[in-house]
Amino acid sequence: MPGIDECLLEAMKLPGARGAAVVDWTSGLALGTVGESPGGDHETTAAETAELARMAAEYRSFAPADGSDWSDDDIPIDDLIVSNRDSYHVLQFVRTTFDSSVFLHLWLGRAEGNLALARIRLSEMARQLVLG
Repeated sequence: MPGIDECLLEAMKLPGARGAAVVDWTSGLALGTVGESPGGDHETTAAETAELARMAAEYRSFAPADGSDWSDDDIPIDDLIVSNRDSYHVLQFVRTTFDSSVFLHLWLGRAEGNLALARIRLSEMARQLVLG
């Protein structure tokens, strides 16, 4: 079972990966980073992506139609994808034994990257990630 550093290095092996981070969305702090940061500063990027994750996680507008929430066995949000003209940002939520307030953030070049592959691999990484 990989830890944060191993998980981030594995994410950087994905085609088109520019940078990756494990972020706590309640505090906005990066628990680990690798590669480049979209704005040049990993901590600022972590805080900004945490705002987006927090909004999606806390607002009922983004909850499944069945009304499930964070108290269920399943995380109500799998991932978030933000695309711009040259890249994708994929935020994959991680189920943890405590409060599940962590996500993986992958910054992926649009021309070189494969969004479908990135989503599949990030989901696998999230299931295997050991935080401790």
